[in-house]
Amino acid sequence: MGSLNIEKLRSETPGCKNVVHFNNAGAALPPLAVTNSMKEHLELEASIGGYEAAQAAVDKSEKIYDLAAKLINCDREEIAFVENATRAWDMAFYSLKFNKGDRIITAMSEYASNYLAFLHCAKHTGAVIDVVENDSFGQLDVGDLKNKINDKVKLIAITHIPTQGGLVNPAEEVGKIAKENNILYLLDTTQSVGQMPIDVKKIGCNFLCATGRKYLRGPRGTGFLYASKEILDQCDPPFIDLHSATWVSDNDYILNSSAHRFETWEQNITGKIGLGVAIDYALKLGLEKIWERIQFLSDYFRQQLSEIPAIELHDLGVNKCGIVTFTFKGKKVGEIQQYLSKRKINVSISLEEYARLDLSARHLPALVRASVHYYNTEEEIKTFCEAIKSMLNT
Repeated sequence: MGSLNIEKLRSETPGCKNVVHFNNAGAALPPLAVTNSMKEHLELEASIGGYEAAQAAVDKSEKIYDLAAKLINCDREEIAFVENATRAWDMAFYSLKFNKGDRIITAMSEYASNYLAFLHCAKHTGAVIDVVENDSFGQLDVGDLKNKINDKVKLIAITHIPTQGGLVNPAEEVGKIAKENNILYLLDTTQSVGQMPIDVKKIGCNFLCATGRKYLRGPRGTGFLYASKEILDQCDPPFIDLHSATWVSDNDYILNSSAHRFETWEQNITGKIGLGVAIDYALKLGLEKIWERIQFLSDYFRQQLSEIPAIELHDLGVNKCGIVTFTFKGKKVGEIQQYLSKRKINVSISLEEYARLDLSARHLPALVRASVHYYNTEEEIKTFCEAIKSMLNT
């Protein structure tokens, strides 16, 4: 396997000249190819009009379906372009009909937005939320999941890589259990698509949501939903329009036969083009190479941080990803973020309310989250650690 040309990739990423960016799990720095494609389309819209520009660029905007399908190994008809991963997840979840007593199985590490939807559904339908315990490594316990399966389970919905740490949940093992028991499986890959190879055939999920702004290095306000063609007929979207359905008579309509039933007619064409370019960029680099580089950097990052007094690492799981989380004894996470920001080092924070089941159980009200991407360097990690060390004396 050939290595990535980091110097070239950084030269194609203008932001690398301005900041040390360890907030890739929030929004990564985009490459020039992405921003240039978007500027070009915005200029076209300004020159000839929005509708006319969309028609002129239809070949560019439609590439997203083939590229996203290639990225996760599915058919283009199974891809819907949406404005973010949360909306993609919501469109899938709320397309399912739950009755009183139906069970939704999820994990301890589940993200707040998803769990709030479970609570909302439970409140209005009488469905029951069932949380799988963690194993000794802090990841979803596959054995406990098996024990929770019965004929009342309607859905298994988990997050592949939770927002609050380096954990990678065993998505393929969950998929096997779901398939064996004929249970629908919704996987949130907001933090994993673009960071590592994702194959929906191997994973066995029926739905998958992804965002553009994180590890794909695409624009904000973009994402996509995968909905398996085998289960599309079971999906009744929570709302429809003249794009997702056809008005065939005064009193009837027909839903789009593809995943486009989850889309709306009005779309951010500029963002759609930019997301397609971002996916193409990642595919050309190779997801295996990207994943190898991210694992190397995050392992190095954790090793360097572990040598600093007062730093405690909090990443769970057997296999860890590019998200590195820690606390600093005697320092508040907001204080750390602000201190680093003044030195042009970007990080984010994860609060208890973002993943209440997980962080409350670990008595962690907040964490500093530093997330690496392939364009980051060992030198930047050293710069980061030197800045943290300098806080020891403040």
